[in-house]
Amino acid sequence: MDAVQVVSFDAEGTVVTPGFSQALWHETIPALFARKRRLDVAEAKAIVYAEYDKVGDQRLEWYDVEYWFRRLELGPCQPAIQSCLDSIAHYPEVTGVLSSLARQYRLIIASSTPRELLHFLLQDIEPYFARVFSSISHYRQLKNPEFYLGICREMGVDPGEVIHVGDSWQFDCLNSRQVGIRSFYLDRSGGNHEESLSDLGQLERLLMNPE
Repeated sequence: MDAVQVVSFDAEGTVVTPGFSQALWHETIPALFARKRRLDVAEAKAIVYAEYDKVGDQRLEWYDVEYWFRRLELGPCQPAIQSCLDSIAHYPEVTGVLSSLARQYRLIIASSTPRELLHFLLQDIEPYFARVFSSISHYRQLKNPEFYLGICREMGVDPGEVIHVGDSWQFDCLNSRQVGIRSFYLDRSGGNHEESLSDLGQLERLLMNPE
């Protein structure tokens, strides 16, 4: 691992728990829609979730909170975002791992979450990161191979000098590997996958205590 210069992390599901997204996308937005359309919450959830499914996570709009507030005619999104901030939490090992790795590597975030949301999600840990990259906000694309190449250019490193970890097999692992980045699949459920980790402590041990 001597050649590694940059360690890259996905945000949600990797360093940040899903609590904020669950509150915003699955509770607050349907509740606002229910109030606007005078529906019960269960009926509103069914309609809103169906709208999410029509778009799907292979399109940029899926990740754009302002797009969804326009599409569902819910008004400004900022009050809803603010109401969910108490749901933001980091996984227990995150601060210790970042503190340790930052002594030896440049750490970055490589996420599909829009920058305006990352500002809140990372507010307590952002000082650990040399750069925060949002594929949606900075590149107007998904986390595809070109996104990862762009990050390498921005950081002034070759793909072989980067390790990336995230909880999406497609967007974090397969797409980064296509450009020569070594990636690890973070599966906190403990499943057995190729080059998988059950928590970030395993990544720290691998990088700081190589065999």
